[in-house]
Amino acid sequence: MGTNAQLPLLFPRDAFLAIALSAVGAHLVFKKWEPKQLRIVSLLLLFVPACLSALLVPHYGALRGIPLCFATYWSALSLSILFYRLGPLHPLSRYPGPLPAKVTKLWHAWQVHAGKQHLYLQRLHDKYGDIVRIGPNEVSIRDASCIMPILGSQGMPKSDMFLGRNMWPETAPLIGYRDPAEHMKRRKPWSRAFSSAAVREFEPIIQQRVHQLVEALGARQGQVVDFAEWISFFTYDFMGDMVFGGWTEMMRDGADQGGLWDLLRRGLVIGAFWGEVPWVSYYAKKLPWIATENKAMRVMAFSRTEQRYASGSASKDLFYYLSNEDGAEKTSPPRNIVIGDGLLALVAGSDTTATVVANTMYELLRHPNIFKRLQAEVDKFYPPGEDSLDAKHIKDMHYLEAVINEGLRMYPAVPSGSHRAPEVGKGGKAVGPYFIPEGTQTRVHFWSIHRDARNFSCPETFWPERWLVAEGVEALPAGAPAPLVHNANAFTPFSFGPYNCVGKNIALAEMKQLLCHLVQKLEIRFADGVDPETYTRAAEDHFVYVVGKLPVVVRRRD
Repeated sequence: MGTNAQLPLLFPRDAFLAIALSAVGAHLVFKKWEPKQLRIVSLLLLFVPACLSALLVPHYGALRGIPLCFATYWSALSLSILFYRLGPLHPLSRYPGPLPAKVTKLWHAWQVHAGKQHLYLQRLHDKYGDIVRIGPNEVSIRDASCIMPILGSQGMPKSDMFLGRNMWPETAPLIGYRDPAEHMKRRKPWSRAFSSAAVREFEPIIQQRVHQLVEALGARQGQVVDFAEWISFFTYDFMGDMVFGGWTEMMRDGADQGGLWDLLRRGLVIGAFWGEVPWVSYYAKKLPWIATENKAMRVMAFSRTEQRYASGSASKDLFYYLSNEDGAEKTSPPRNIVIGDGLLALVAGSDTTATVVANTMYELLRHPNIFKRLQAEVDKFYPPGEDSLDAKHIKDMHYLEAVINEGLRMYPAVPSGSHRAPEVGKGGKAVGPYFIPEGTQTRVHFWSIHRDARNFSCPETFWPERWLVAEGVEALPAGAPAPLVHNANAFTPFSFGPYNCVGKNIALAEMKQLLCHLVQKLEIRFADGVDPETYTRAAEDHFVYVVGKLPVVVRRRD
């Protein structure tokens, strides 16, 4: 064979066809294996079309042939993805939803970034029904019968959302563990920390911080104060005590002097966006100017953890259990795991409790008759001179519990739920009347379920009495809708199943103690000229419900 022999050239039409078919092949690779490694993605998106450009260069020259090949390849890849996501072969094609959401998850991520995800999903469910396709491979469900099969012990593990929102840390936080066995093992020290006996040990810390808050508000009698801000000060100070044995003193200073609160809030906003597009955060973390809030939070947590390690255990705080200072485990966990868990506890336990209390107080101020009834119950068990910081009567205060339950129903701390996904290799999962294909992100939309008339009568009305009627403590009042609709299985303010909120007991104890003492010691009203609706309009859903300003005027009852 001569040395000048050359490979035969393809006609331009055949060359373009070969490039397009290669792009379709790349789509199949992405679909089946979802590679995230940069070298593999670069191979499929850059190296392959660079090689294929040799088919066009002989016809168009390098200056035109190479760009034309890349344009053809990427266009064919995009069209292949588009036709598949919108076509009948997609496993979610049977489920309705907005067209942009079926095309790209960036559409929903933008809704999340805008802060109104809970209302957006509620509108989608009202329009499309109990299951809505909100992404190319994601659905949101409003059917209460699906809570057990999705979140229960035989349900689905977590999805990549929690890793994405934390920028894919080397060690996943407890909330991000997908393996049920590993999650159960990792959760053990948390369960010890929040057992009934341990919660009783935390009561003096709760009482001390509740007293400090009420005194700080009472000292500002007659002034306009932002109740939501002060509740956040309280919860961060308390969680600093509970997690690390002490950290912030926001109530003492009357401000976030260290910038922790502001840093965590900004981290929540960007973290919520990353959680919706975890593949984007996987690459974004490699850029030094991206996710500065997430990195700063970890640096701050690491610094405080180092101090806590050095000082040792002054009390049985959460760190006492997480770091195995109680000696319950044969080996102590690595330091990076403890750091991640400590930061998780601080964020999860502060903002969630603060928003529930602020939202509940907002509804109490909007309904003075409910406030007066709660005040009457508090005065019955804790008359003037009685120490309402003593929790001995809390368990008997049924209306207080009903008020808190109603606040949790109307304003769940995580309104749009957390992502789940069928285990890889299991072939999908039947969930009630629906089938969730493998690889499909799935969420139960708590906000919509809690405000569904099929689950609760007058769902948009703050009506604590519904809980007393449902439990047989009171009869259904005249004029109330009959029969009462009250689906206790639809009430999931702390999530459900093995991945539920491990700090539920301490959160309830904190909220009950706080509201009881506040109502006994203070009269609270909206500040003059305040439009109550501005508070709800300012609220945002960044995975955790975030509230706006709540201007009130406080007067001491004594």
